[in-house]
Amino acid sequence: MSGFRRGVRLGIDVGKARVGVARCDPDGLLATPVETVTRDDGAVARVTALADEHSAVEILVGLPLNLRGEDTASTADARDFAAAVAAASALPVRLVDERLSTVSAHAALRDSGRSQRSSRSIVDQVAAVVLLQQALDVEKSTGRPPGTPVPQEPA
Repeated sequence: MSGFRRGVRLGIDVGKARVGVARCDPDGLLATPVETVTRDDGAVARVTALADEHSAVEILVGLPLNLRGEDTASTADARDFAAAVAAASALPVRLVDERLSTVSAHAALRDSGRSQRSSRSIVDQVAAVVLLQQALDVEKSTGRPPGTPVPQEPA
């Protein structure tokens, strides 16, 4: 774990209707689901409140890129959400590549015997767990923070 920055982090999977939230332990060993936040005018405030509740040191927002690493239709939305969180919070916010996190989440839920319909309420949390765990693993293997920082500009 050389270079790993100790502390709780939140992982955020931004969707059009819901925002999945996950957290890790201070040593970054395990990412776990926290909550699915309805994507409305209060979503950013809820995410920042969860960061406070869990004493997070950083917020990692998934950046949906295609398999070639290019922007998708959802990329601008995730960037905008991350910028709003950065403006509303004093915590560092980073955008991390989340390619296939939602696909992996659906597969894990399907493998556990859940139908897509019964998984709808938690798939965003599971996707947030996947992206957060991948980001933790990257930092532990490279010693560098994952993704790219989001500039903090006042709202």
